[in-house]
Amino acid sequence: MRKMDLLKKRIEESFSIDFVEPDSLPEGSIALTHHRNFINRIHSYFDNPEASYGEFEARCDSWVFENECKAVAGTLSACRDALLQGWGFNIGGGLHHSFPDHGEGFCIINDIAISINQLIKEGNIHNAAVVDLDVHQGNGTAVCFQNSPNVKTISLHQQHNYPSWKPKSDLDIGLDDGTGDSAYLQHLSTALDWLSTQDKPDLVLFLAGADPYRKDQLGGLALTKAGLSSRDRLVIEWCKNKNCPVAIVLAGGYAKDVNDVVDIHFNTFKCLMEV
Repeated sequence: MRKMDLLKKRIEESFSIDFVEPDSLPEGSIALTHHRNFINRIHSYFDNPEASYGEFEARCDSWVFENECKAVAGTLSACRDALLQGWGFNIGGGLHHSFPDHGEGFCIINDIAISINQLIKEGNIHNAAVVDLDVHQGNGTAVCFQNSPNVKTISLHQQHNYPSWKPKSDLDIGLDDGTGDSAYLQHLSTALDWLSTQDKPDLVLFLAGADPYRKDQLGGLALTKAGLSSRDRLVIEWCKNKNCPVAIVLAGGYAKDVNDVVDIHFNTFKCLMEV
């Protein structure tokens, strides 16, 4: 969790950027994505947080849930920024292992799905694309949009890694252990070429996970920091060339040295500013 404060400080020292606290989530926005009985179950954990470990790999008490709601609100705010100015950036978010009816991993509710569904409800967008480049497949997001023809989901991930069950995204590219920069970027180019054949999205949600990094403790790919920067540039330039607003969230990053994670996320923001 330290990465967020460190990243915020580094961006503020390097760019004339104002960070803003997101507004509260619109009433009813969570229920657009998540089933009511699941939402009730989350609230039941507040009186007995230890019981939440049977569902999540993180304690779910009222404080944790409040902070996760703030991360979701940050993603929605970044999406609104993107629609106004072409880009938005949330130093949290990427909770892609949360399903409509349950959470998994460190993810209680799904900021990607909640944000897209809220914007569709408001009429601000008609369709969207999710480009998930975390090392772990975006299983929750895939299920959230399996019956939604207006939302295309792409996941480029390590095949033999969590989650064991990988529900079908619109495009899944499962990578071999130890995949490095060159092969990764070739597969990403293929994925973006595929996206170019679909209806142009009104908004792209880009999960720029730091965990494909070669020193990540929960990953098994072999990307360098330079390779990850090239990854970011491919996606961001694709969005600019297609005139598609892009909102970036940071998802996972678990290198032993937190400064490596901060470097990778900072380079994502730096690339965004350069493009």
